[in-house]
Amino acid sequence: MPESAEVVALPPPIDTLLAAAVARRFYLEQRSKVEIAKEFGISRFKVARLLDAAVAHDIVRIDITVPAEIDVPLGQALTERFGLRHGIVVDLGRGEGGAAASADQGQGDRWLGTAAARLLSEIAEEGDVLGLDGSHAADALSEAVTRLPLCDVVQLTGVHGRDLAHDTAITAVRRTAAAGGGRAFPLHTPFLLPDAVTAAVLRSQPATAETLDRFGQVTKAVVGIGAWDAPRSAVYDALSERDRETLREAGACAEVAGHVLDAAGRVIPTELNARTIAVSAAELRGVAELIGVTAGGRGTGAVRAVLRSGLLTGVVTDATTARRLLRHDDPDDLARTAPSPRSTERGQR
Repeated sequence: MPESAEVVALPPPIDTLLAAAVARRFYLEQRSKVEIAKEFGISRFKVARLLDAAVAHDIVRIDITVPAEIDVPLGQALTERFGLRHGIVVDLGRGEGGAAASADQGQGDRWLGTAAARLLSEIAEEGDVLGLDGSHAADALSEAVTRLPLCDVVQLTGVHGRDLAHDTAITAVRRTAAAGGGRAFPLHTPFLLPDAVTAAVLRSQPATAETLDRFGQVTKAVVGIGAWDAPRSAVYDALSERDRETLREAGACAEVAGHVLDAAGRVIPTELNARTIAVSAAELRGVAELIGVTAGGRGTGAVRAVLRSGLLTGVVTDATTARRLLRHDDPDDLARTAPSPRSTERGQR
């Protein structure tokens, strides 16, 4: 054989019918290797070899149809860079047709919600009081969560829509509470009221006050992160053009749980604060575990701002956003993203 000839290793020949039968029982009938070995009178080691051979000879084709997966190294890089406890990164472009799935923003948000549900299930403990804002992320989480320890669940922001009884924020709180058999504390009030007096009256109503009183008891919470001027921003839509311009001049960049932050992560007070039914920035800062979930593929600057605020102990985001966050294209980035005193305090709890 000439020295330049390439030797191609072929899979060894197998008993095709036997391999197919073994594969059918293992993959489709969910039978154990020991059971299969006993049926065919062979060793379980031969069963294992036949299963490997069935894949090698294309008798069995394994397709992973979920076009997303967890990127562990990126998540670890985020936790180290921003002083977090939890960094979950979802690669939304994996799998056959992954590019199309990435383009489907709604589907991407659902996968991020699924990842947030998984994280919440891992860190929640019996007796916790969980908080959810009215974001799409919280709604997606509630659809994905299947099991939690016994926990109460509190709605952190009022309703953004007109249906005060069946809004998605209320449904999300009830659905999440049901996953752990705990009590739900919804807010059957609008997020934004016409004036401060009306807001104060609603806050004093017994049902509303019962929920508001639990804000200070929340131990773990999940909130959405977005750009303050994004199409789905409840704050931006509620502002007059004059107020919007004032916030632009103040450097408004991000929105989280109804609060506006600048690029350095500072909360910008607005006249809306007196008119809203929502958790305060101070109460958010008092939550032991605050997980922020991004809207996949949008508003990297907003995510960076919230990370700089020191409010978060964890983040769930997509791989594209994570890579952008980790770039060193901002000369002041390292100084700005050093763990804040709040982050250090949380790490010592």
